[in-house]
Amino acid sequence: MIDCKNITKSFGTLQVLKGIDLTISQGEIVAIVGPSGAGKTTLLQIMGTLDKPDSGEIFYGTTNINQIKDKELAAFRNKNIGFVFQFHQLLPEFTALENVMIPALIGGVRQSEATRKAQEILDFLGLSERTEHKPAALSGGEKQRVAVARALINRPSVIFADEPSGSLDTQNKDELHQLFFDLRSQFNQTFVIVTHDEDLAKLTDRIIYMRDGIITGNF
Repeated sequence: MIDCKNITKSFGTLQVLKGIDLTISQGEIVAIVGPSGAGKTTLLQIMGTLDKPDSGEIFYGTTNINQIKDKELAAFRNKNIGFVFQFHQLLPEFTALENVMIPALIGGVRQSEATRKAQEILDFLGLSERTEHKPAALSGGEKQRVAVARALINRPSVIFADEPSGSLDTQNKDELHQLFFDLRSQFNQTFVIVTHDEDLAKLTDRIIYMRDGIITGNF
């Protein structure tokens, strides 16, 4: 589904990625692990079209995203890619429901349909009673589930998660991890997860080990 070929990236004189080859299949849950500075988040951002490589190619199916212009790339990202970050990145002035609706509205979905879809996903994630609460009134685990709902609303091909459970306590962390596998079972959802959490990594289908800008293991 996603095919990365010889991806390189430098920031100034620092080469962060040194020729990454990686394939992700539909429905896989993959963990990317390694020490700080290994290039994990940079790779995730490039695969998620938030940054561009210096060289190399990334294909989503037969689509070479390096050849898509910026405006079209934003539309491609909105339709095909979801993101979950460590600190949820919810907009504080909007309710949980409104936060989840935003990617659908950006994608041109009518407000009534976006509301229906957001409510449906929040119901599925056990947040039916929290839809009108703003982030300040939600627990850490609830905020992260809202972030997952937001990532899911356009039914993306893949969700990229960067340390998604890094700010959660043990119970909420375990619930979030289980949620990823429930979503894979329900929707055949693909996840690529950068994590330092060994327990989460061990649960995934495959672990990609990175160090010093290269992949050192792929099991």
